[in-house]
Amino acid sequence: CENLHGHNYKVYAHVRGNNLDAGGMLLDFSILKKALRSVCSELDHTNLNDMDDFDQNPSAERIAYYIYCDILKKLPEYVYTGDKEANHLYAVDVFETDTSRARYTIY
Repeated sequence: CENLHGHNYKVYAHVRGNNLDAGGMLLDFSILKKALRSVCSELDHTNLNDMDDFDQNPSAERIAYYIYCDILKKLPEYVYTGDKEANHLYAVDVFETDTSRARYTIY
């Protein structure tokens, strides 16, 4: 698209694993929400074309990858180590519309 325009995205982060904590959770949603809100706040009302991380088209796929990496910087204990049973950040979905979604996933 040639004309500068904005989007209102929905973003979902997915955690997987088999190790529930004492509270019965893989990861407390409040911790994940804090990391997700932080990166979304950084991107909100920003011209992504001006960001070094988006030196190419800031597609929904690239945004999902960017958000995935940013969350893991904040929550390094949820990096995937090859063990699918260990708790880890599995995927990030970015919705441009209710029916148009891009997902970055590690496997």
